[in-house]
Amino acid sequence: MLAAVATVALLAYWDARRESDAALADFAQEQRTLAVALAMDVKDRLHVNQNRASLPEILDGLRRAQRPRGNVIALLPPGAREFVTADGAPAALDSLRGELLAGHTSARLTRETAALLGLPARTALAGLARVEDDENGTWGVIAVASAKRERDREQWAKWRLLLSVVTATGLVSAFGGLALRKQRSGLTLQNQVLLAHTRQQADERLQAASKAATLGTLAMGVAHEIATPLGVISLRAEQLAAKLAGEERSSVAAQAIIEQCERITQIIRGLLGLARGGTPAAQEIDPRTLVEASIVMVAHRFAQSRVSIGTNLPADIPTITGDPRLLEQALINLLLNACDASPPGASVQVSLATDAKMLLLSVADQGSGISPKDVDRALQPFFTTKPDGKGSGLGLAVAREIVNSHRGTLTIAPESPRGTKAVIHLPILGHEHV
Repeated sequence: MLAAVATVALLAYWDARRESDAALADFAQEQRTLAVALAMDVKDRLHVNQNRASLPEILDGLRRAQRPRGNVIALLPPGAREFVTADGAPAALDSLRGELLAGHTSARLTRETAALLGLPARTALAGLARVEDDENGTWGVIAVASAKRERDREQWAKWRLLLSVVTATGLVSAFGGLALRKQRSGLTLQNQVLLAHTRQQADERLQAASKAATLGTLAMGVAHEIATPLGVISLRAEQLAAKLAGEERSSVAAQAIIEQCERITQIIRGLLGLARGGTPAAQEIDPRTLVEASIVMVAHRFAQSRVSIGTNLPADIPTITGDPRLLEQALINLLLNACDASPPGASVQVSLATDAKMLLLSVADQGSGISPKDVDRALQPFFTTKPDGKGSGLGLAVAREIVNSHRGTLTIAPESPRGTKAVIHLPILGHEHV
């Protein structure tokens, strides 16, 4: 009996350890994506309108993503040996400088190094990104945050597991003789209790990771939609699909989860590829199909907000080329922005049209409208007019980068008498290089 309890405990410990590793991997991914987003902001400040920002101005832009004792953002100017934090303080981080020069995208800091940066004296994770500057050389951007929360959760999980094992062992030892005839059923029940407890821990971990992806620094943008622990979800779905092989309806639902996990993974890879300077895939795309697929993905959000979607999709619209997943994500970001800006009972209009050699895909809402002074800033990373916790300021910035990578442009303008209109301009098939 004790051997059975020990076996279940080891399995539970192994599963909890795997969940902890997955949590750290998710956290490292958040820091990498944050560093890439900040590098995009630095690149914009270096090249927008040919007016190069000074170092204090660049640091001021990075400071918006920094939280007191929550994380540290630092910049390595071209040729410099020391980093400069967003607060303007020098930071001698030779190990991170070596990782950055070697082209690595993440690194782990010791407790001592974390403490020197003003973070808790616990293991910290850093995301690394590089910005190529034709005039001066390569800039480096790092986003460092303490993994204290993930480590604390791991310790609490171990203590809870130990308490469960001690309790289970005591019960088995005390009542083993009396329950000998019911040993098999008793152990089965005990195993179910332990496994249920482990699954509960996994569910709590998933919920915490989802919340972190939605409300955390990086999750506040790209990751409020995509930084959930996809590996854990996919694994659970595959296990569920295997168990439900004989139940067609449930098996189809589990397979749908697996497919959506793969779809989100492809979007993440595409976005990170763009951030590193890659080019999107070149597939022939029907704009009507692109719009219809995007509307399906956001229909539930519009239904919850009691906002309707109208379309104007002429049948003679020519095709375009590009990565359908990335373009769909860009359109989804515009649709969600329009939904959030619209009052209940309002309508969002999606239209397709052509202008010379360009396709025009527009999304117009009936909200209060963007102010003229915010038009130029709306596409910059981390700029948002939404209340705290409601927006990250990365949705439009990501959409712009996707459109730019397809040799197109994204414009935002107020509508008359009210509302905002976002228009994606993309070259029609056959005119991509004109």
